[in-house]
Amino acid sequence: MSDFYIGLMSGTSMDGIDAALVEFSQDKINLVAHHSHNIPPALKEKLKLLALDAPEASIDLLGEADTELGIIFADAVKTLLKHSGIKAEQITATGSHGQTIRHRPDLKNTFSIQIADANRISYLTGITTVADFRRKDMAAGGEGAPLAPAFHQQVFHSTKENRAVLNIGGISNITFLPADTSQACFGFDTGPGNTLMDGWIQKHQNHAFDNNGDWAASATADNELVKQLMQDSFVLAKPPKSTGREHYNLSWLEQQLTDFKHLNTAQVQSSLCQFTCDSIVYGIQHELPDIDTLIVCGGGAHNRHLIELLSHKLKENRIKTESSESFGVSPDWVEAIAFAWLARQTISRLPGNIPAVTGAERDVVLGAIYPP
Repeated sequence: MSDFYIGLMSGTSMDGIDAALVEFSQDKINLVAHHSHNIPPALKEKLKLLALDAPEASIDLLGEADTELGIIFADAVKTLLKHSGIKAEQITATGSHGQTIRHRPDLKNTFSIQIADANRISYLTGITTVADFRRKDMAAGGEGAPLAPAFHQQVFHSTKENRAVLNIGGISNITFLPADTSQACFGFDTGPGNTLMDGWIQKHQNHAFDNNGDWAASATADNELVKQLMQDSFVLAKPPKSTGREHYNLSWLEQQLTDFKHLNTAQVQSSLCQFTCDSIVYGIQHELPDIDTLIVCGGGAHNRHLIELLSHKLKENRIKTESSESFGVSPDWVEAIAFAWLARQTISRLPGNIPAVTGAERDVVLGAIYPP
């Protein structure tokens, strides 16, 4: 018997809402339909103010953004269903990651806040909604992130070779999938993904992202700047670890550029791309056992220049780099599908975290359930 679930994801880059309609049948996972839903520019600005703790980031702004985003997430679900021909009554549940506005696993009293009011999503769509996935893991002593590794293990594991799954979103995270099932799967955030490159090109060229990495490829990375960036405390920290815009943002970057005012903007972009590559490679070389294949997903999989840099570096370690497309899952939809899967885990009262990834004391059922 088939179960239909919807996964909703809005990542660090805030470039829109990914909505995936997923069919689960026995051990098979089928992406039935997908839809990318725009976040209005005015709301995106509010979210950025909240994420960066700007002076304008009031409690009223938080509350209004939570409500507005919940309505837009519901619109994304309704549009997805309209395109798919599947009715709301056929959907078991929606899993909503929400939009992270603050993630602080580094504080004594850890917390993580994702907004997009699940009450609104469930009421407006008529579909049970699962949300607030991170905080139960934190209650169990974990970082609350990354959460996709349990799904990666389900979909990409092989008994024939050691694999790793690299998701390059706003932040990059990696999951180690040992062929030997007696070994533990684990993962962590490696550092920036697209967030610094996106922020820099938005500031200087008014583009949302560096298409194919063409701007970065037009210049040469500055070795001294890359060397300095690689001394970042998060990159060098041991797992479990997770991060976000609280750490990697334009204010952080401006501080890093204090002694590099002689570089032009394209050289900085090239250096940021190299930094993203090198921080990923550092995580692989220092924290992962030997792997045979690196499976890449997320928006960064389309950054041709970044993938070329990464492939070249990893060839030295005899590691193949392949898109998740080669394994039957589009790189753009892995994360949204993961939250459909996590919702299914919650509805089935099954764990959704991996303690070896997040540092939690034990595996736990994640999320809160909001009936329609």
